[in-house]
Amino acid sequence: MTLRIALCNEVVRDLSFAAQCDLAARLGYDGLEVAPFTLDAEAPHRLDAPRRAELRRAAADAGIPITSLHWLLVAPAGLSICTDDAALLDRTREVIRGLIVLAAELGARVLVHGSPAQRPVRDAEGAARAEETLRLAGEWSQDAGVTYCLEPLDAGQTSWARTVQEAAGIVRRVASPGLATMIDVSAAGNGEFEPVTDLLDRWLPTGLIRHVHFNDRNRRGPGQGDDRFAPIVAALNRHGYDGWCAVEPFDYVPDGPTAAARAIGYLRGIEESLA
Repeated sequence: MTLRIALCNEVVRDLSFAAQCDLAARLGYDGLEVAPFTLDAEAPHRLDAPRRAELRRAAADAGIPITSLHWLLVAPAGLSICTDDAALLDRTREVIRGLIVLAAELGARVLVHGSPAQRPVRDAEGAARAEETLRLAGEWSQDAGVTYCLEPLDAGQTSWARTVQEAAGIVRRVASPGLATMIDVSAAGNGEFEPVTDLLDRWLPTGLIRHVHFNDRNRRGPGQGDDRFAPIVAALNRHGYDGWCAVEPFDYVPDGPTAAARAIGYLRGIEESLA
């Protein structure tokens, strides 16, 4: 089977949104995953109706869907899902709800909750507030027809939900149909105690994994480090994974467009070799 692979748009954020869509389509990506802060650095959850229509039109004109949103809480600045400041917590939840509506209106079906700086859980009370935030996000997502994925991030990035097992435990406790988790290859490579292929074999059958990020543990794109992606692609195929995979490097070598081109060429080459 052929994987559905999206490009995370911040990789080419210096381009206009229409040019981002066009480039992703021309390179052979199937979709575009969007970081809301690239759309509006102040309040992306409040984009007006004309701007939302413009974004949908740009994607449609390029023949590429907006698949998902990620880096959800970068803007507005200062958000937290676990703060004991009631007003700030309410504001953060308002932003999440607004982004869920934005995702649905743009045609996206997944939101990826990474945003490590906005989840500094330090105690049981903070963890309870974070889980309640996710419960609400799952409820709002179910109503909107999308899935909200808690992203496990390694201990170098966050103090909470650092492994797939931890994230899955949170998802199971919250028990909302709109809430799931996902696997980020870079974070897994830097924080898990088993290979990514083993994680996929263990967790894909549970139905809790609804999204995948492709990146090397060195934070560059697939094919630009030591991580081998052929076994990962084979594992996804073995389990009949039909969700989205998004290319998400953080270090763009030698630049964003070239990194995007190298990644999709490498991944499509793997698929051809496995066919």
